[in-house]
Amino acid sequence: MTSNREQELKELVRQKYSEIALQDKETNASSCCGSGCCSTEVYNIMSEDYDQLPGYSADADLGLGCGLPTEFAQIKAGDAVVDLGSGAGNDCFIARAVTGETGKVIGVDFTEAMIDKARENAGKLGFNNVEFRYGDIEKMPITANAADVVVSNCVLNLVPNKNNVFKEIFRVLKPGGHFSISDVVLVGALPDKLRSAAEMYAGCVSGAIQKDEYMGLITKNGFKEVVIQKEKAIVMPNDILSSYLSADEIAAFKVSAVGIYSITVFAKKPQACCGPDCCN
Repeated sequence: MTSNREQELKELVRQKYSEIALQDKETNASSCCGSGCCSTEVYNIMSEDYDQLPGYSADADLGLGCGLPTEFAQIKAGDAVVDLGSGAGNDCFIARAVTGETGKVIGVDFTEAMIDKARENAGKLGFNNVEFRYGDIEKMPITANAADVVVSNCVLNLVPNKNNVFKEIFRVLKPGGHFSISDVVLVGALPDKLRSAAEMYAGCVSGAIQKDEYMGLITKNGFKEVVIQKEKAIVMPNDILSSYLSADEIAAFKVSAVGIYSITVFAKKPQACCGPDCCN
């Protein structure tokens, strides 16, 4: 059962990402740290450059990711791929460039404005095997054992109950299927003022959990061959930190052992058991 606090956090994220979906591309770009301007928004300081990947769609790139999971996802032609928190559809379109016309790509998002934007983008591209479904990734509108690959880019950190998401990923993957997920994790405790800030939650930071806990949830839910494919430190710019911390607090945070990291994690769902000795 979802707690009141979990529901409040979900509504906070839904509202923020609805606003982002309704902004024009120039407004989104102007607030992006990567564009060289003032880094006023937390949600896009971690984004990576996608435009070199086949299938990239500039209209679908809102600068909201923290990695390139599709680059590491080992997608093959004909695969059924599910993208969690699909936003305006960019990762779905990149996945479709690999699956081709014989594959199927399904994006799931719980922000209706994002679903509308993604469907509009898919229509422009003329794709008939890329579908966007409205739904909560803690209870996906997808049948069991349907996906060869699950991808997600900087989304699970926005979900209060991450264990439920990993349980759902396990359910929808085919036996032998796998996921590649980019996400934000922590090493050490964030300052209280950062962790309690609503903007920092919607911006992926204060919703992140400890790296060890995150990895533990993956193995707890039955996944095997778990490996971190990529890891990079995320540096919080001073102009963002100054909205929450004093100069002395920023200095202390900078020299502390606390780390914010973007990781891309790969793991497999084991093959179905076919004999008395194949499952332990």
